[in-house]
Amino acid sequence: MTQAKQTKRPRKIIRRQLFSLASPIFIETLLIMFTGATDVFMLSRYSDETVAAGGVVNQLLNLVFILYGITTLGTSVLCSQYLGAKQKKNVAQVIGISLLVNLIMGGIVSVGLWVFAAPSLKLMGLDDNLVGYGVSYMTLVGGFSFLQSLAMTLSAILRSHNKAYYPMFVTLLINIINVVGNYFLIFGNFGAPRLGITGAGISTVISRTVAVILLTYLLFRKVAPVPPLKYFKPFPWNKIKNLLLIGLPAAGEQVSYNLSQVVITYLSVMMGNAALTARTYAMSIVMFSYVFSLAIGNGAAIAIGHLVGAEKGNAAFSLEKYSIRLALWVTVFVSVLTALAGTDIFKLLSSNPEVIRLGAMVLYIDVVLEIGRAVNITSVDSLIAAGDVMYPFVTGIIVMWLVATLLSYVLGIWWGWGLNGIWLAMALDENIRAVIFERRWKSRKWMSKGFTR
Repeated sequence: MTQAKQTKRPRKIIRRQLFSLASPIFIETLLIMFTGATDVFMLSRYSDETVAAGGVVNQLLNLVFILYGITTLGTSVLCSQYLGAKQKKNVAQVIGISLLVNLIMGGIVSVGLWVFAAPSLKLMGLDDNLVGYGVSYMTLVGGFSFLQSLAMTLSAILRSHNKAYYPMFVTLLINIINVVGNYFLIFGNFGAPRLGITGAGISTVISRTVAVILLTYLLFRKVAPVPPLKYFKPFPWNKIKNLLLIGLPAAGEQVSYNLSQVVITYLSVMMGNAALTARTYAMSIVMFSYVFSLAIGNGAAIAIGHLVGAEKGNAAFSLEKYSIRLALWVTVFVSVLTALAGTDIFKLLSSNPEVIRLGAMVLYIDVVLEIGRAVNITSVDSLIAAGDVMYPFVTGIIVMWLVATLLSYVLGIWWGWGLNGIWLAMALDENIRAVIFERRWKSRKWMSKGFTR
């Protein structure tokens, strides 16, 4: 066999692994998006008040899920690297520690959300007339949020073992359970009690309970044995340290990004209702442009973690480049189609000519933004998977506030470019970070940041 064929065979195997990971993650992500959209749609058939209350609760819970993601991301990275290095004891320790930490953290947070449901919703600015609806939903979905904490961790462990199709099938099943539960319990069909938003909360808790049971069964019966207690004597405190070392910076960047978007939303409010409405619709539309990049980035991160653990740095380097090319092709294709159909899409959503005009225009600018975002998502996920966690954290915070946030004010408000100025600022932010992170990857400094040595 020639040297070229010997090189090409492992490359094909690695790329096949990437597709086997990215495909189910892509479908799972779409299903998760569908779950949120379904809840909003079904509650909208009940009353506008329940939609508003549920929306505020979910905003708060999204911040909580970022907290849960601190250990979830660390779990994925450490499991992937230890699996690549064939360090089975370390893998078992990470599984046990991550489930324990997220169960304790999820339990504490759940009790807090249950006890302080009303004060927290008032702090979020929910109208007094809607607080009752919000509390009913919060005490259920928030009070049992530890289920989501466990589900996120179990899914991360399964993906790191190259079993991404298990979480995908579980997500599909709980979507069905959630829709059926909503149909019965929100509207009181077929003799069930008509519970409104409380019924939506009960349906969510039931579906998440089923998810945890199934994911636990799949992990410990189909993928990995239950870690023996002897692996935790003495207690591996270094694993908790590494989980936090990976997760805290990543969570910090997410919090910073969300806060930055809050400021940008405030700037949109200053431009009037038409600009705010157009931005809200546009942000929902463009999600479908980068969902594939999210799947490719997650899949590449797991595969790269395995390769870094196995000390195959050159293969990891090549896989990141291939992943970015793939993400770019699909993202640009979808974003261009979205831009070309922008006017028609906005006409389906709004009858306001100004909203339609503004929204259709920013979708063209968004094509440039999505180029940077596709590279960003993939390169940051790859750097973190290799153990290079602080560089994306520090760089991301500096650039997103100096470029996306500050320039949104300069271009959108000061120079009077409106929503177009805001989108240009965000496009500059994504593309500048993309260049910086790609330069970091090409420097290969991440090769010395692994956790398996």
